Amino acid sequence: MEARPGKTVVLGLGNVLHADDGAGAQAIKRLREDRRVPTDVSLVEGGTLGLELLSYVWDCSRLIVIDAVDVGEAPGTVVRMSGEELNSLPGNSSVHQLGVSDLLVALRVLAQRQPAVVLLGVQPATTDWSTELSPGVAAAMNSLVEAAVRELCQQGQAAPAA
Repeated sequence: MEARPGKTVVLGLGNVLHADDGAGAQAIKRLREDRRVPTDVSLVEGGTLGLELLSYVWDCSRLIVIDAVDVGEAPGTVVRMSGEELNSLPGNSSVHQLGVSDLLVALRVLAQRQPAVVLLGVQPATTDWSTELSPGVAAAMNSLVEAAVRELCQQGQAAPAA
């Protein structure tokens, strides 16, 4: 699946076998069921593919990344980052070996054009072996999905009537 120019891509990152690290992937599953998400938005469950994800976002004009991000807040805290905040995101803030910052740096250097990028993150409590989200992150999933839908609407995507 390749993104088309003018297209919005919502990219959910994370390993569903590592508890809260799977929040991004779980958010994508929920968004696929959400009737408010416009049909022309690409929902990509990126797992832990790292730089291999460049082919999905290479020529999109808008990118919303959803991931577990360690920002030192209480577990389940939902954060939104864009612009300079993303440029200064430390490489170890994502719980993956190759994280969000690595993908965004590669995108800035290699992409045909620079998309508008927003990161919606949730503070993990644990990334131990488990297919279940921690209670704090599980409770935040509705807020994370709502934040993604708001981003789609604010970025000029009209949400269809429910």
